[in-house]
Amino acid sequence: MDLRIAPKSLQQQTVERLRSAILSGMFKQGQRLVETDLCEKLGISRPSLREALRSLEAERLIQIVPNRGPIVPIMTWEKAQQIYDVRLLIEGEAAALAASNISDDALNGLRTALKDFAKAQKTDDAAARLKTTTRFYEIIFHSSGNTIIEEIARGLLARINFLRQQSMSNAGRGRHSFREMKNIFNAIEERNPDAAREAAREHVKLAREAAKRTFTPVRDEHDGND
Repeated sequence: MDLRIAPKSLQQQTVERLRSAILSGMFKQGQRLVETDLCEKLGISRPSLREALRSLEAERLIQIVPNRGPIVPIMTWEKAQQIYDVRLLIEGEAAALAASNISDDALNGLRTALKDFAKAQKTDDAAARLKTTTRFYEIIFHSSGNTIIEEIARGLLARINFLRQQSMSNAGRGRHSFREMKNIFNAIEERNPDAAREAAREHVKLAREAAKRTFTPVRDEHDGND
């Protein structure tokens, strides 16, 4: 049996590990990523690393700055608010559409995702919470039948997950998130588009409030103040 990792698989693993490190806070906002250090830690070549960095740049999880190299960009509260504004629009509409269009199999998928989230909450497994929340929403977006909403959500996924990580760092937020997601599920299961839209929007609003508490004002390095 050939156990060698194919180049594509290697790149995918590199992207996933770096993404996880950024989302978990291992690499801080504003931190410069030194390519030689990353190659050594990951055990990969520089070309493989650079390919992975380009993928993360497309997700807006890193920024490649001329003469400095890759850095983890700073997420300001202004940018975060804009993402939440978009989420209010697309998640509310996706939930309403899913309530009208969802299949029985997809509904079972939502039910399973909720159960897995509850397990992750009991064990305080932050990575599993994030993974199951992502799966929950992927099912809703796909079940909406609106491919544009699904594409927009996919493009924002990495930054949405960063904010989810921020909001769930608040004590008790995971428990509240479960209750809010359960409300979304119940409305979709009842095939009630209006209730699903309202439940999804309420979840985003409360997540935004929780995330805001984790943000500190970012000083403009060019403002000239002490």
